[in-house]
Amino acid sequence: MLLVKLAWRNIFRNKRRTVLSGLAVGIGLASLIFINGLLVGMLNSMVMAATDSFMGQGQIHAQGFRDTIEVELTINGLDSILEGLGQNTHVKGVAPRTIAQGMLTSTADVISVAAYGIDPEKEKVISQLEEVVIKGRFLESGASGSGRKIMIGSRAAELLDAEIGDRLVLTLAQADTGELSQEMFRLGGIFHYGIREIDTYLIFIHIEKARDMLALPGGAHEVAVKFTSLDIAADTALPLWEEYSQDGNEFLGWPDLLPQLRAAHELSDFSTFLTSILVFGIVALTIMNTLFMSLYERMYEFGVMRAVGTRPIQMAQIIVFEAVSLAIISIVIGMAMGWLLNTLFGVVGIDYSGIEFAGITLTEPIYTVMRLEQFTLYPVMIMVFSLVAAIYPAFYAARLTPSKAMRKSM
Repeated sequence: MLLVKLAWRNIFRNKRRTVLSGLAVGIGLASLIFINGLLVGMLNSMVMAATDSFMGQGQIHAQGFRDTIEVELTINGLDSILEGLGQNTHVKGVAPRTIAQGMLTSTADVISVAAYGIDPEKEKVISQLEEVVIKGRFLESGASGSGRKIMIGSRAAELLDAEIGDRLVLTLAQADTGELSQEMFRLGGIFHYGIREIDTYLIFIHIEKARDMLALPGGAHEVAVKFTSLDIAADTALPLWEEYSQDGNEFLGWPDLLPQLRAAHELSDFSTFLTSILVFGIVALTIMNTLFMSLYERMYEFGVMRAVGTRPIQMAQIIVFEAVSLAIISIVIGMAMGWLLNTLFGVVGIDYSGIEFAGITLTEPIYTVMRLEQFTLYPVMIMVFSLVAAIYPAFYAARLTPSKAMRKSM
């Protein structure tokens, strides 16, 4: 206990050096906390931008449909799937969809499109489609209310020179026969996601009208699922993935639907690891330098201590306790700064709207995220590296002899 008090007093003999060293190490810890919070926030924003915009956090298809987009490959047992998922406590909402390639024609031009048949009410829970309508209205519930209405993206409206109320003709190929089915629609709404592909190629009509055009009574090509938490969609251990990947169907979460985003997660973990190693290395060198400077300044005192019978192990313990004391001060400073930064940018955010990364376009600001490991693992690692940095100075102090110490102090 006496050695601990002695070590604590020693580090404050030169307050300026102690404060500067504590700030240097503390800033390193704060930067790790902030970078981790920013990376987690960025990845969460990317996942939310991809899943909440329209895709959903999970999707069910017939096996092979995602590769071929064949109209005939519809989901088996659709009604029981919708009923089962609707009763699952992990699931917030489900929405059936039909998907088909087609042509959309106006009086000015013709473009190729991906035509989605959707259930307007169920779609509101899954996607942000209703929120991004900039002209006109979202599709109404019931085929009678919106069977002749169509929604297109802002870029498609420019290409077709179409305004709300204009007539548009949609051409699709029917299932099995391949015969063309044409229907005329009134442009009821124009949406703008800010993602060029979606705003150009995706169009939406009521699912019942799409089923009639495709000759798929009661069928669907996709069931989009939204969970109560993003973490659930990434939990491959849940039994529902296997439960609904039967009878020719496959149920995939966003990590499998967006492999580039999963790769971005792995890359961010590796980047955090490299940054941590660099910061911890700087921390170790800073602590070691501070200990040696303090040691050389008190060389005469160490010589006297050895002369009066202080054992080498006790000399080493003093240096180690000084390293621990300096680490504690640094950790307190770093955690306070890290908490402040993550709290501030967790509210204000960093605007990266419009930036594309890993094939995902960010549409919302990035908000930093605080996690338990930032205030447990990183401080512990700072303490460990501080102890490692103290080994050589402690070994040096333990080998001092009274004559050698006093001679160097003169």
